[in-house]
Amino acid sequence: MRYVSTRDTSKTFEFKDVFIKGLADDGGLFIPETLTKYTENEVKDFKKLSYSELAKKIVYPFIGNFMSKAELSKIIDKSYSTFRRDNVVDFIKLGDRTVLELFHGPTLAFKDVAMQLLGNFYEYYLNNENQKINIVVATSGDTGAAAIDAIKGKKNVNIFVLHPDNRVSPVQRKLMTTGKDENVFNIAIKGNFDDCQNLVKSMFADKKFSNDIKMSGVNSINWARIIAQSVYYFYSYSSVEDASEPTNFSVPTGNFGDVYAGYLAKKMGLPIDKLIVATNQNDILHRAISKGSYEAEKVSETISPSMDIQIASNFERLIFDLNNGDDQQTSLDMKNIKENGQYLINEDKLNKISENFLSARMSEDETLEVIKNIYEKFDVVLDPHTAIGYGAFDKHNLKGNNIVLATAHPCKFPGAIQSAINVKAELPNELTFILDQKENYDIVENDIEKVKQHIKDRV
Repeated sequence: MRYVSTRDTSKTFEFKDVFIKGLADDGGLFIPETLTKYTENEVKDFKKLSYSELAKKIVYPFIGNFMSKAELSKIIDKSYSTFRRDNVVDFIKLGDRTVLELFHGPTLAFKDVAMQLLGNFYEYYLNNENQKINIVVATSGDTGAAAIDAIKGKKNVNIFVLHPDNRVSPVQRKLMTTGKDENVFNIAIKGNFDDCQNLVKSMFADKKFSNDIKMSGVNSINWARIIAQSVYYFYSYSSVEDASEPTNFSVPTGNFGDVYAGYLAKKMGLPIDKLIVATNQNDILHRAISKGSYEAEKVSETISPSMDIQIASNFERLIFDLNNGDDQQTSLDMKNIKENGQYLINEDKLNKISENFLSARMSEDETLEVIKNIYEKFDVVLDPHTAIGYGAFDKHNLKGNNIVLATAHPCKFPGAIQSAINVKAELPNELTFILDQKENYDIVENDIEKVKQHIKDRV
């Protein structure tokens, strides 16, 4: 399988290039030229597979000659051995919905499912290529911790994590900043997540800088993450599917990566009816899908900080599809977004979106109310992001198998939980030690030259 950029389909790339680069040199996102399509019977047969077995089947066609099936098998087994559930994820039934728990990895967030795999991909690549790279990643809270855990202590790779200063929860920050590994560098940026993300994009765009430090990225735009995340859509469908009913997923999302993985699964043959894009009050994706206006507004600070985003990077992949694979039109659209902060979606394209997606916006009060109601009815605590996904189903009358993605452990958001139900959400015992650990991070101005110099001084 070969890959192209959303902004230039004339050049093709191997998976190795796509994985290491993260972002194409022209600023576009990588997508495969073709997709493996699974028949209805093949999807039914997935029921027989464990999570790891299914991951091996789904991932291998995407990686080409990057490694053998046997090598991939070893890496997947190693990656998921760190999870607290034998089959990586778990399910609970809450009323008429199934909650897919994705937070049983080492840093208590769905990001672990993909990031543990990426960390071992890096190790494999660097052992074989005899070179050193520097990963630079922006985080709204969970990505950073997951990336650090996946990369820490590995040879020939450093990781620099940019998070918005005072805009992640204390537990999220401590999961990033209490480690002692020499290849990990935490940077608190005086700004919001979009500022962090823009800094990373600017560093990638500066070819001299990115080439000099051999820069790589693990944000949700990295195609390897999308592949890994698509697996749990197949697995959850196989686990809870009632063939007589349609299956819908509600996905709390800010950067459009996790829900795009579901869209990818659907394009590969998984019979998903609708994907609900569930947002907090930073609702650029909701406005785009429901009204056709993709227009950035000021980022609001919320109780669901991982979604406090107004630039949904992975949306470019959907724009490319809406343009029927026209790279030139996609380039123009992305240029317009950058220059004017706006992308207007016409009726034909909105109709095309509605074939696959719905959207919903949850206010702070609505989110807290969902947490409260679920706790009172089922004695289960949802984190605010999952509560948004759960509540989104209330805004759409969808029949069938309704699955909510639970993206983070509630202990990461103690303030929201306390406010909703006056209960302290406890860390799992194996992680309580971080609360007393000394933190290690530097605060840097939201200035590209200062950030680049900070990184260069430590490479």
